[in-house]
Amino acid sequence: MPSKKIPLVVVVPAAGVGKRMKANCPKQYLKINQKSILEHTVSRLSSHPMIKKIIIALSHEDEYFSETRLSENSKVMVVDGGKERVDSVLAGLAVIDPHEFPWVLVHDAARPCLTLNDLNHLIEACLSNDKGGILASPVRDTMKQGCNGVIEQTIDRENLWHALTPQMYPTLQLKAAIERALSAQAIITDEASAIEFTGEVSQLISSSSENIKITQPDDLALAEFILNKQSKDNQNIQEMQ
Repeated sequence: MPSKKIPLVVVVPAAGVGKRMKANCPKQYLKINQKSILEHTVSRLSSHPMIKKIIIALSHEDEYFSETRLSENSKVMVVDGGKERVDSVLAGLAVIDPHEFPWVLVHDAARPCLTLNDLNHLIEACLSNDKGGILASPVRDTMKQGCNGVIEQTIDRENLWHALTPQMYPTLQLKAAIERALSAQAIITDEASAIEFTGEVSQLISSSSENIKITQPDDLALAEFILNKQSKDNQNIQEMQ
């Protein structure tokens, strides 16, 4: 557990439709072991004792949330999301009292395999250094830059990272950065890109390879394998105690 303990809030943007999954419902509602991906994700976040509130940003046309049991979770609050991910994040930030929650995390709905160990490392690094940061993984493969289906050049991968979530920042800093970036019509792909636009620094905290994002049909089977493995590992640890 992080040495410094304060109440934390998480914004989960869940208004997307996940077209690449080619499913008959938004990907966050696809089932793994009889529970939706969103339920797995929220359950994992809820299990951390420092996380006191989880704000889920939903689409106006969402027809699936009511079929879950998430409304029974006392930590969960729902807000209307927006057209883009950044709009949903901003909608979540708008209802947070920064005095109650001076720090906020943002986590993808389709990352149900986040480990508490990684979450602890992120929280500890941000609070102890008083600086925002993100979970990330170093690029392992050779990177090519291409155009029209052919290679233009090989990119040095030494300093390249895959940006993951959660991403954690002071609440007021993140809200101001997103609003400033949107006002300038900057391209915001994640919270770190908004912080980067304002010239501020973000820490990179190495993440487990298990923290996958479900975007393609094959990812669903991999996520199920990881969740089952994590459940078995936890059971073995409990039996040993």
